[in-house]
Amino acid sequence: MADPALLPLLARITDALERLAPAAQPAFAPEQAEAFVWHVEPDRLQPVKAVNRVELDLLKGIERVRDLLLENTRRFAAGLPANNALLWGARGMGKSSLVKAAHATVARERPWPGLKLVEIHREDIGSLPRLLSHCRERAEHFLLFCDDLSFDANDTSYKSLKAVLEGGIEGRPGNVLFYATSNRRHMLPRDMIENERSTAINPSEAVEEKVSLSDRFGLWLGFHYCSQDDYLAMVEGYCRRYAIPYDGERVTGEAVEWALTRGARNGRVAWQFIQDLAGRHGVPIA
Repeated sequence: MADPALLPLLARITDALERLAPAAQPAFAPEQAEAFVWHVEPDRLQPVKAVNRVELDLLKGIERVRDLLLENTRRFAAGLPANNALLWGARGMGKSSLVKAAHATVARERPWPGLKLVEIHREDIGSLPRLLSHCRERAEHFLLFCDDLSFDANDTSYKSLKAVLEGGIEGRPGNVLFYATSNRRHMLPRDMIENERSTAINPSEAVEEKVSLSDRFGLWLGFHYCSQDDYLAMVEGYCRRYAIPYDGERVTGEAVEWALTRGARNGRVAWQFIQDLAGRHGVPIA
């Protein structure tokens, strides 16, 4: 038993250690921020202080899919029925940028109880059931987002994603929606699908099992390479947004040449050109 005379000293030492020790961070605290990254081992939501996003009005050439995704997101935030969304198609056309911009727009419109964007990495898809169990009892709405979602030939984690999206005994919580981007509509390589067709006893059933993951997304939004007019509209929009000197004919010619050297016209190429143009003019881009 401790000497009673030492108890005040031990209490002061304990208080001092508590002040020095960093405060424990809760593993799941959605009120800390508007956007998070989901990590596992241990499971936790890492707050993102500044989301890397493009403003919605700067996304050109994708107006139709922009409006569809924005409306779907608004319905979800309002507690109305909404669909999981798969954004698929051409590289660099703003699929992930649109998800982040749609979240920012709707989150500003509906600050309570809050629309939270949670990015989950492709390799952590297997932990989705645990993430959903955390979200289920919260008042906030959670927009789960996986960028560049695809699966290799020996990867079976797509089966757990299928169950999370529409199957399972519990089902997807009403306050959770899943958005994914992919360069492929079925998120599986074509040679994998063809191999299943050629080796299976019943080819149609084997292929259907592999491609049925896409069917779990009620909203399919296709992205295609933009026209030259749309590409140049992107360049002009960025110039106006960041106050970069815009000499129409000269900048247009440089932008077209820039796209030709890269063999593509898309939003990513336009942004890369803007970074070069801003650097030459000494204009910082926040």
